[in-house]
Amino acid sequence: MVQTISANEVTLRELKQAFGLQQTQDPTFFPEWSEGHAALSEAERLLLDRVKSNFVELMEDPPMLENSVKMVVFAPLLDLAGFYRKPFRIETEASVDVEMEDEGLVIRGRIDVLVLKNRLWLLAIESKRSDFAVTRAIPQALAYMLGNPEMDRPTFGAIANGNEFLFLKATRQPTAKYANSRLFSLLNPNNELYSVLQILKCLGREIVTVDC
Repeated sequence: MVQTISANEVTLRELKQAFGLQQTQDPTFFPEWSEGHAALSEAERLLLDRVKSNFVELMEDPPMLENSVKMVVFAPLLDLAGFYRKPFRIETEASVDVEMEDEGLVIRGRIDVLVLKNRLWLLAIESKRSDFAVTRAIPQALAYMLGNPEMDRPTFGAIANGNEFLFLKATRQPTAKYANSRLFSLLNPNNELYSVLQILKCLGREIVTVDC
C-alpha cells in the first residue's frame, strides 16, 4: 500500500528512513555558502538597504504573509542574483512528488520558486506565527531537493520566512547527505542581505558551471 505524506508534514526521521539521509559536518561539502564571494557593488548594497528598510516597515503591521515576503524580499534578491535572465529559468508554485517505490512512500507538495529546473529550490514560509522558524521547514525543503531526478549532481535550497534565511545543499549519490549554512537574519545589526545575495550569486555560478 502506497503512503502519501504532505511535504510540509514530513520529518527528518522519515527522510532518513526513506532515503538513508544523513547530515554531514564536513566543511568541504558545502563551501559555497562561506567561501569565495565576489564583492557587491555600491548600487547593489544601496538597493539591499532599501529592501531591509521595507521589511522593517512590513514588520510594523503584522501578520507578514507569504506573498508579502515574496514581493518585498524575495523578488529583488532574485533580480539582483540574475535569476530572471537566461540561462536561468524561473518556475513558481511547481508541483513536486518525491517517490520511493521500494518503501511505498510518496511525498507530495508545492515549491514556491524553482530556479533552473531541479537545481535550486527557494521556499518561502509564512512568518505570521512566531514558531514558524526556517528550521521547521528544513525537512520540507530537503524532501523537494531529494526529488530531483538528477541527483548525481548537487542540489541547493534556500528557506526564508521574511527575516531569516537558511541555505541547504544535498546529494543522493553515492549516499544521501546534506548540510546547511548558518542562519542569516534581517534582525541583526548589519544588513545580512549582502551575504544572502552573495551566496545566491555563488550558487547561480555553480549551477551554470556544472550544467555547461
